[in-house]
Amino acid sequence: MSVQTALVLGATGQVGGALLKELLASPHFTRVGEFGRRNTSLESLSTGKDKLEQKTIDFEKLDVAGLRDSKWDVVFISLGTTAKAAGSPEAFERIDREYVINAAKAAKSDHPQKLIYVSSSSADSKSRFLYLRSKGLTEEGLASLGYEETIVFRPGLLTGVNRPGFRLGESMALAVSGVFSHFSSSLDIKITTLAKSLVLAGQLGAAGLPAVAGAKQAGKDGARFTVIGNAGAVALAKEFKS
Repeated sequence: MSVQTALVLGATGQVGGALLKELLASPHFTRVGEFGRRNTSLESLSTGKDKLEQKTIDFEKLDVAGLRDSKWDVVFISLGTTAKAAGSPEAFERIDREYVINAAKAAKSDHPQKLIYVSSSSADSKSRFLYLRSKGLTEEGLASLGYEETIVFRPGLLTGVNRPGFRLGESMALAVSGVFSHFSSSLDIKITTLAKSLVLAGQLGAAGLPAVAGAKQAGKDGARFTVIGNAGAVALAKEFKS
């Protein structure tokens, strides 16, 4: 299997940070780009810094960001926010959907590319809940861009995160999922496990995914995409655990 290059959009987030480290440690990816409003401190990286290309960009000015210049083989997108953090529903949709779709479009070049997006469990373009609806609409929008293939991960509750401040709701959810995770792998996932699965999907492509990933097809004609749920992401990482 030939080596590849990868671009990460959203590398300073919880999932993106773990993904970036996994890519830098992988011998399969010889060059990794980190483009975003902020960049990861090099001091926080222990390996692979020699193959890292960093660039600060403005998501409101993607036409001059140069996202497609390096013709990345795999484009990973882990961008996202919440309505509370964004300040309003309108700002949330602009960041969570418009930035993501516009960045993916700007990164698309004239050679075969994979697009891998971190969505959310229960994402649905017809949901009455803003967050889930936005994720579902984003999935569909990305699938319509014409990448060689689009793979969407729908993780459940993320564990192993290091957020500033205390979140009561999240802490309660983690406690509950921690109990039920002994009986099901569909509820939560460690961010390091998710990162490993993301990298493997980029390396293998949709056709190379093992059956344990539980990959399914979604979307409509002309905008189909591959979906990997929480249990599939957990199983995929275990399948290739060294």
